[in-house]
Amino acid sequence: MSSEGFESVQGMNEVIGYARVSTGGQDLTLQLDALEAAGVKRVFQDVGSGSLRSRPQLDACLERLREGDTLIVWRLDRLGRSLRHLLSVIAELDDRGVAFRSLTETIDTSTAAGQLHLHLFAALAEFERSLGLERTRAGLQAARERGRVGGRPTVVTDRKLAAALAMREQGELTMSQIAEELGVSPASLYRRLARHRHETDVRETAAA
Repeated sequence: MSSEGFESVQGMNEVIGYARVSTGGQDLTLQLDALEAAGVKRVFQDVGSGSLRSRPQLDACLERLREGDTLIVWRLDRLGRSLRHLLSVIAELDDRGVAFRSLTETIDTSTAAGQLHLHLFAALAEFERSLGLERTRAGLQAARERGRVGGRPTVVTDRKLAAALAMREQGELTMSQIAEELGVSPASLYRRLARHRHETDVRETAAA
């Protein structure tokens, strides 16, 4: 089975699969066999970490899908970088009239039960974001009270960088607000984030 070629399924609608493994040393066979058994004729395949923002075959897969089509994955974590990203992708598909199925979790958004599962996942994701932000703020406050964070130092430590990335991912604070929470200047935070992006790009290029 290959991502090349195409056979129509159920008239003009396509049933398309997406599969991913984290490294070239892993095998896609298990996913491909499960997708084939589910009636998938075309599978887009990526090899690379789920945290990578660039997954060209996933992008091509999402672009290919049209209203009335169905996207099938072997397991939810094959599609999303995180719970938030997963829900965002599925919500976009739903808005476009594309159904989504996950074989392992037996989720099918074309059914009422599948929609209920997604609402529960969304509620859990919202709880996770709120809890994470609350813990981050509590940790920073505790650090300030112990005298570890004071004034507006220019150095953005690795711990503060991790906190900044987490808060930015949650999308609830502006960059200025994040800088204020961390006790650093916005300019220092922007410089540290830019350096982090560059370092990440270098590592990903070296690993490719």
